[in-house]
Amino acid sequence: MRLVVLGGGESGVGTAILGKKKGYDVFISDFGKIKNNYKEVLALNKLDWEEEKHTEELILNADVVMKSPGIPDKSPIVKAIKKKGIPVISEIEFANQFLEVDTIGITGSNGKTTTTMLTHHLLKQGGLNVGLAGNIGKSFAWQVAENKHEGYVLELSSFQLDGVEKYRPHIAVITNISPDHLDRYEYKYELYIAAKFRITMNQTENDFLIYDADDAAISEWMENNTIKAQKIPFSLTKEVENGVYLKDDTIISNINKDEFTMSINDLSLEGKHNVKNAMAATAVAQLMRIRKETIRESLSNFQGVEHRLEPVLKIQNVQYINDSKATNINSTFYALDSMKTPTVWIVGGVDKGNDYSELMPLVREKVKAIVCLGVDNRKIIDAFENVVDVMVETTSMQEAVKVAQKLAEKGDTVLLSPACASFDLFENYEERGKQFKNAVQNL
Repeated sequence: MRLVVLGGGESGVGTAILGKKKGYDVFISDFGKIKNNYKEVLALNKLDWEEEKHTEELILNADVVMKSPGIPDKSPIVKAIKKKGIPVISEIEFANQFLEVDTIGITGSNGKTTTTMLTHHLLKQGGLNVGLAGNIGKSFAWQVAENKHEGYVLELSSFQLDGVEKYRPHIAVITNISPDHLDRYEYKYELYIAAKFRITMNQTENDFLIYDADDAAISEWMENNTIKAQKIPFSLTKEVENGVYLKDDTIISNINKDEFTMSINDLSLEGKHNVKNAMAATAVAQLMRIRKETIRESLSNFQGVEHRLEPVLKIQNVQYINDSKATNINSTFYALDSMKTPTVWIVGGVDKGNDYSELMPLVREKVKAIVCLGVDNRKIIDAFENVVDVMVETTSMQEAVKVAQKLAEKGDTVLLSPACASFDLFENYEERGKQFKNAVQNL
């Protein structure tokens, strides 16, 4: 069996290692450059690869192709592979066939990284040997090859779910759905929603789907489609049966007729969206029979996620906050919503079909100045030039941070919350966040 891996990053290299271990003839092809640390791993494992090109003769003889999530379906090589009828799957689907343990799959437009890390933290504190993978950390396939875990918590993007056929998580979580990545879904919101719900398509009556019962897109989809899994809703606005809800600032979970309560004031993470993330993680922990005392402790000592509303420094009484992970409007909505002081907002990057009007009330109320950081800022300027007094365009992180420092006064906040992808000026949102932190530390 010949396995061709498109993309020589974390998921690609992990898939190649697992493929080789399982007896496949493996070839890796990357249209860009493969990083040196990955080349060393490929050499150690005696794997064949190419970079900066896709050689059709070496690819179109595959029995199966694993495509990294960053490569769009419309790229010429993917079209050629599909035309030949060769199956194209994701790392999740490939690794899943060699798995004999349960997974917990977590998706959503926002909150999925925090919810995944928080869930993993709760289960580990509860004594379970679970791996953390998917859209985060070390490759899932790589971990399956090493075979050290008794279960996995997976953060799953819509791109990863596009490439699954048989994958079935024992517990699935959908944190929320809002328009994102529409450039990859023909600008049709319903296609993106359907991609998210692929997480539950293979689930049975013995599995569980945890979801936000306040979310309009989720509710509408569930009304019009059949779901076999047992439904576990969570809500901030209404009492739900066999789920988790909020009453008088207390989280109440009544899953398996076993009530767990905790005041939201004891959560380590702030903000309404984090109450929801905590509810979803609590639901998983209760299904996995983690002790209530452990759940309570874990929710109060969790440290949060880098690049997600991460306080960096206070300089001359101005707080700098790194929210580089906000790559869509909904994420930035949460960030602006949680600002308590006048805010200088650094925004911009590659727009994925954003509608900035949703942010208008928050920008009017909270934002005193906007610093654009992107190659093309036209849409942001058109949206907000009549709403804020000061708008400045910048082309590097250092420049953006210096301008923001000049615009900020004592008691203000400087918030990097781009609402866009980072690929025009940065390698990824992590690099963007690191550059922001470095620039702030050098002020």
